[in-house]
Amino acid sequence: MPKDYYAILGVSKTASPEEIKKSFRRLAHEHHPDKGGDAQKFKDANEAYQVLGDKEKRAQYDQFGSAAFENGGMGGPGGFGGFGGFNQGGFSVNMDEMGDLGDVLGGMFGFGGGRAKQNRGANIEVDVTLDFLESVKGVDKKIRVYKHDSCSVCKGNGAEPGTKLSKCKTCDGKGAVQRSQRTIFGTVQMNVPCTECGGKGEAPESPCKHCKGSGIERREKELEVHIPAGISDGEGLRIDGEGENPGHGGKSGDLFVRIHVKQHSLFNREGNDIRTTVEVPFSLLSLGGTATVETIDGPGELKIPEGTSSGTVFRLRAKGVPFLRSNGRGDHYVTVQPEVKSRPTKEQRKLLEDLRSAGL
Repeated sequence: MPKDYYAILGVSKTASPEEIKKSFRRLAHEHHPDKGGDAQKFKDANEAYQVLGDKEKRAQYDQFGSAAFENGGMGGPGGFGGFGGFNQGGFSVNMDEMGDLGDVLGGMFGFGGGRAKQNRGANIEVDVTLDFLESVKGVDKKIRVYKHDSCSVCKGNGAEPGTKLSKCKTCDGKGAVQRSQRTIFGTVQMNVPCTECGGKGEAPESPCKHCKGSGIERREKELEVHIPAGISDGEGLRIDGEGENPGHGGKSGDLFVRIHVKQHSLFNREGNDIRTTVEVPFSLLSLGGTATVETIDGPGELKIPEGTSSGTVFRLRAKGVPFLRSNGRGDHYVTVQPEVKSRPTKEQRKLLEDLRSAGL
């Protein structure tokens, strides 16, 4: 009986390859028998994807229908090439050669994916505390991490110095071995990294005595990390390849640096802006003039016009915090308040009394 592969996958005849793949992934997970799904619908979805997921086979199907793939039309009895024997209740495939479909089925059957993937080490996270001005201007910090790193004797290849590496006998230099597993559909086969050589295809003739051939040792390492200007409290940096080294030629994880910033006694940060409050003589507010204010770049001048009220806020353009991911800077907002003398001199008291008498 002819089968409508488009209907099985729930896509239109004009569906893109990406739409077909997405629909297959959804149906495969939904109907997987180990998850309580429908075994027949799982088989039908696989059958439909094998045709519609291949450009040439899809063109044949569009022209002749499913009859073009029956009675051995796709590579022999049972059809579907690598899925031979499907109608007899099982199949035997090389998951490593099936690309995306191999990843989906490999994950379902407990292989962790269809293709052999490089061993990767764990990530590490460290905390770094900065002074306020360090976070604003940027700084280079030396940090120490205690982790698995390349062996200091064999430099990570696992061989005793002076000896060489040879082809791994377990995987015959391929870096992967084939693993089989019986399922309700038959035997599923896939390639997995060789545990003897870690996927490298080579093994030391004489293992390093210091690391016992693992290629790694646990030791303290000092790193110099550049903290960019403008970083905020709570933000993080990622340093590629400075995490745990898994050995056997695997890729090291990453180092994540979590930033903590101390508060400043004068400067308050709001985004990329700085806010401060300064006290100036009452006469300066009344008569106008220039006041000296502290900025993150050092002392600066603030022009105060005549008759300025207490609490007036002035903006110093581009005197704030540098933008972390682009050019430019925030602003510095200065709030002025009159300076109040706790113990004015006799002369100052007399002048203040005169001003009060004058209504000022």
